[in-house]
Amino acid sequence: MIEGIQVIGFDADDTLWINETYFLETEQKLRLLLAPYVDSETVSAELFRTESRNMPLYGYGVKAYILSVIETAIRITDGKVPAGILEQILMLGKEQLTKPVELLDGVEDTLNALVGRYRLIVVTKGDLLDQEQKLRRSGIEHLFHHVEIMSDKTDREYRALLNHLDIRPEEFLMIGNSVRSDIIPPLNLGSYAVHVPYHTTWAHELVDEPVVSPRFYSVDSLWDVISLLP
Repeated sequence: MIEGIQVIGFDADDTLWINETYFLETEQKLRLLLAPYVDSETVSAELFRTESRNMPLYGYGVKAYILSVIETAIRITDGKVPAGILEQILMLGKEQLTKPVELLDGVEDTLNALVGRYRLIVVTKGDLLDQEQKLRRSGIEHLFHHVEIMSDKTDREYRALLNHLDIRPEEFLMIGNSVRSDIIPPLNLGSYAVHVPYHTTWAHELVDEPVVSPRFYSVDSLWDVISLLP
């Protein structure tokens, strides 16, 4: 049982709603577009390499992703990729930005069971406009006391969030699907963290070492968090 919690933070993408699935769909379409030039495995490997290199410059989100896709397409085709394919890549990005927001199972029930008992907040990273629009379209924005859209999720950003909310680390619980972004930084600060796995996780969010902490919990579904709280 986790005692003394005042504020509960929820990651958004792949914790509250579907996200990574759409990136994988876009990547599959990219592989088909570039099939005349290079094999699918090379497309995926080179795209991940480009994304990793560009992250400090572009950050996260669909727009940053599409910029890396275009760069990758130009590089791996030695500049031979036609303008028509680049236009199709841009359209894939626009399609992804306008995807309907599909809440994951148990999200609404869990939030409704917790609202009023705790201050609920969204703690996400990515493109500001995109995340704001997804939250508005989600139908659950009214359940949150505060929304924090970070450029990245590191100890520094979480520490600033706790200071802004005027709470001690031990009064904060973070819930999310990414061990790297949602679990390790809050634990480093002395907060609690609950990992809710999603069936697909972006390779950049994976970690090699298991998490070992008395303040760390792992559950099968978001609703299971209820059993951890008084």
